[in-house]
Amino acid sequence: MRIAAIQNLSSFSLLESPTRIKDLLSTAKDLGYEAVGLTDINVTYGLVNFYELAKKVGIKPLLGMEVRLNGLVDSTNKYDLIVLAKSNKGYRNVLRLSSAINLLTENGENKKVLTLKELTKYLEDLVVIIPANTRSELLMLFEQNERLGSELIRDLKGLIPQSSSLYMGVYASKTQQSYIDYVKTMSKQFDLPMVAVEDGQYLRPKDQFLQKTLFTIKDGGQLQNIEDLSKQNGSHFLNSSQELSARYHNFDLDKALNNTWKIAEDCNAEVIFQSPVLPKYHQDKFPTSKEYLHYLAQTGLETRFANKKVPEAYQKRLDYELSVINKMGFDDYFLIVWDVVNYCHRVKITTGPGRGSACGSLVSYSLRITQVDPLQYHLLFERFLNPSRHEMPDIDLDIPDNQRDDVIEYMYHKYGMDHAAQILTFGTLAAKQALRDVGRAFGASAVELNKWANAVPYSKKKITLRESYKDSREMRLLVNSTEQNKLLFKTALGLEGLPRHYSIHAAGLVISDNSIAEISGLQSGQLGIPVTQQTKKYVESLGLLKIDFLGLRNLTILGNTLNSIRGQGIKIDPNKIPLNDPKTLKLFQEGKTDAVFQFESDGIRRVLRELHPDNFEDLVAVNALYRPGPMQNIPTFIARKQGKEPVTYPDPSLKKILAPTYGVLVYQEQVMQTAQILAGFSLGEADILRRAMSKKNQDVIEQERNRFIEGTVKKGHDRKVGERVYHYIEQFANYGFNRSHAVAYTEIAFWLAYLKVHYPAEFYTSMLNSVSSSKFKVRNYIMRAQEANVRILPPDINESPLNFSVKDGKILVGLRAVKGLRTDFLTQIADTKEPFKDLNDFLRRIDAKFLQVGAIRSLIMAGCFDHIDGNRNELLKNCQDIVENVQLTGQNLSLSEGLGGVPIKPAPAPTKAEKVEMEEKAMGFSTMTSPLIAVQKYAKQFDAKPLDQFQINETGVGVGKLMTLKRIRTKKGTTMAFASFADSSSCQEVVIFPAIYEKIHNILKERSIYLLGLKIQNDRYDSSKKQYLLTNLREVHFKG
Repeated sequence: MRIAAIQNLSSFSLLESPTRIKDLLSTAKDLGYEAVGLTDINVTYGLVNFYELAKKVGIKPLLGMEVRLNGLVDSTNKYDLIVLAKSNKGYRNVLRLSSAINLLTENGENKKVLTLKELTKYLEDLVVIIPANTRSELLMLFEQNERLGSELIRDLKGLIPQSSSLYMGVYASKTQQSYIDYVKTMSKQFDLPMVAVEDGQYLRPKDQFLQKTLFTIKDGGQLQNIEDLSKQNGSHFLNSSQELSARYHNFDLDKALNNTWKIAEDCNAEVIFQSPVLPKYHQDKFPTSKEYLHYLAQTGLETRFANKKVPEAYQKRLDYELSVINKMGFDDYFLIVWDVVNYCHRVKITTGPGRGSACGSLVSYSLRITQVDPLQYHLLFERFLNPSRHEMPDIDLDIPDNQRDDVIEYMYHKYGMDHAAQILTFGTLAAKQALRDVGRAFGASAVELNKWANAVPYSKKKITLRESYKDSREMRLLVNSTEQNKLLFKTALGLEGLPRHYSIHAAGLVISDNSIAEISGLQSGQLGIPVTQQTKKYVESLGLLKIDFLGLRNLTILGNTLNSIRGQGIKIDPNKIPLNDPKTLKLFQEGKTDAVFQFESDGIRRVLRELHPDNFEDLVAVNALYRPGPMQNIPTFIARKQGKEPVTYPDPSLKKILAPTYGVLVYQEQVMQTAQILAGFSLGEADILRRAMSKKNQDVIEQERNRFIEGTVKKGHDRKVGERVYHYIEQFANYGFNRSHAVAYTEIAFWLAYLKVHYPAEFYTSMLNSVSSSKFKVRNYIMRAQEANVRILPPDINESPLNFSVKDGKILVGLRAVKGLRTDFLTQIADTKEPFKDLNDFLRRIDAKFLQVGAIRSLIMAGCFDHIDGNRNELLKNCQDIVENVQLTGQNLSLSEGLGGVPIKPAPAPTKAEKVEMEEKAMGFSTMTSPLIAVQKYAKQFDAKPLDQFQINETGVGVGKLMTLKRIRTKKGTTMAFASFADSSSCQEVVIFPAIYEKIHNILKERSIYLLGLKIQNDRYDSSKKQYLLTNLREVHFKG
């Protein structure tokens, strides 16, 4: 007898089943099943993966769902129906059914009453089965009021169309004998077939414990009688086909079991995989998309040249690109991308110069999708769109991270419901999460949970529980300490990797002319925008066009800085910033690129100081080289630029290509140009070679080797030249970076560096607002701003907005910087138009609920009242009395005066040191000029260097605040020390040998600032690291 397993849950019924789809199919195969259904509750998350894997293992996939809705007779409770797709039309209806349920009930979050009656238009070409489990409305009616069962069947028969089939599910079990008899009677009465439904919720009897643990995690509860529960066997596992045959025969249900295969034969739905189908860009200006794109690109290019004659090379390139785009069928794609970028420009959303290989397209440049001139920078269109390699172009768009939702909402409203959706993603039970969740379910305390989580060793990549057990002694000891711990770990192992919750892929959006609900299924999303029920792994292979809107924090900083500058009446366009600006280049040469996108790390700043770049191209090369792999070429690049090493080329014909990078192959485009010039490849063919090398496709590499060498010979070169050059590019092609991307991102970096140099107050204001939640980073950027001679003003009760702002070239701290205050309180202060005259006036005008002494003291200590009463000490001394008086008399000033007012107790004005202490307490940082910055400026007369700029074998002067001091006794009985000194650039450990320590130990005091005489040598344990030795020290007493 051929049997199908009709009803099965998977882990995609989130926290309801421990069954992985791969395991379901492999187990079913081993147990003799030829067809298996997947019926997760109200969702279709797993169906595409299930279909794909089932085909691989040779099992017929039955695509379905367990529909959980309000009952037809009892609409106050929810009951299940099983639906399976008979055909592709039926599969689309399963997807639409799931979409409707999730969109109407907000993924089950709202209490809307939804029955099958509201969803009848999605019921064609389905097999509908009344289940036999506790979620069956028929079983409930049988137990409570048998006569109403007939009403339910009549309702179902009336709702289900001719193209669909209705079955009555039965489960062969002694506990269900009376219900089986009832179903047999109803089956005859209504002429409905029965079918065996096993309600598979896990794979093995013991897996019931894993399921109960999942239920407990979902409910946030605690398991009881854990040891006993773990030993129990469940009944909802996947039985062998032989066991089912015997069991159902005993209940005279052979036909019901046979019907599982009949259903399997009736169900022939397929998941259709295809390339993304481009939606039509709807416009009424031109008859075709081709003509409209041509018009936009041509007029855009003419605008780029200020309506002067377009140079012939540009016109020729534009015509070529447009013809390729049209032949490949991508006119609408470019219009769709142009439209969203155009929207950003209209509403003043900063978009930057572009990203990736799209910067190699003149059409993109003409449409202002990108801002990089591909001809000026020798960028190749074929690296982006290759007629020899028919693939969808991929233009990812960088958007300020605080405005990405605006752009996604625009796209949703542009394309409409069911034609635009965000993309689903899942959070999983990774190693630590699995231990924490299972630990909570086992009743572990917070301390114990931390112990489990901390026993997972640190790893740069994802680490599994098995790897943790192998690599961590702490984990092994913890697991083996008790029997319950062993069970906890075993349970976590069983659940590790399962999806825990769904989320939204923040960057992605799919659009389609067809119904997305019928392609991937939809559910409710956070922005009011639907979300696909498939992850990014599958949305494109199902035919949906995916566009990524990547939230870039640096674009937010750039946009905010530009807006701040423009707010002062200064006109500035980043695209007109000169990329040879001497002051900006000097910043790069000195490696002072902290807070500059792509050039922030200590390593790349060191490379900049060594290279001393004097043009934009050098910066592009550094950006491309400073990454694993190509980094090994940096010393050669620097030596050749500085004339310490001769510039050589694999062949003289490649000089033009490799001269800008001193003979070093840096960019993927150089590989393509080499193949074109030396071997006569077309750029399309050269791109296929480049791609094969970067992906290490050895078959193609070998195949292209002969073509390359033969092409070299045809061009008049010696065969050995072809062999040598091919070996050279093969060696470096894997390291080559996308030049288009390097140029675009280096341009953003240069813009930010230019603003840092020329508009430091505006730049650092944007930086401070971007890190306002981190007091450590705020302190750091305030110090950097002071280093750039920007004065920081404390918050002002009458002038400060919520955030940091620029006032007369200075940075005014925002009210939000004051710790522990309610946002609605701060908002009321910021929104008040009429200035407050004094503290008393302030207290009488704010909402009475905010009259809290602690909150008012924080405002005083932060300096908020300095402009109306500069004596913070006096305000603090009288604060409580004034607040109590206002609480007593409210708005009635005459009553307050009648009671004698508040006699003011005098207090001396605070010193600068006291103000610093107050501000540190109220805000976590001080606005006063940092003594460290002042001493660093003073030390410039001694040619002092930042601590992080010292090189091995160098001596010199630095400045440092003593952070820690550790004294040790040597074998000879003398004392030496390891000191940690910090300046505004870094914190370094400095060795103080006995002879020096003996001279200076009396003046070493933590938090004091010193001029340091330093000598740098190789670390004795790691020659690649620096070791700082102290040669002299002098304390500097800063007087503010």
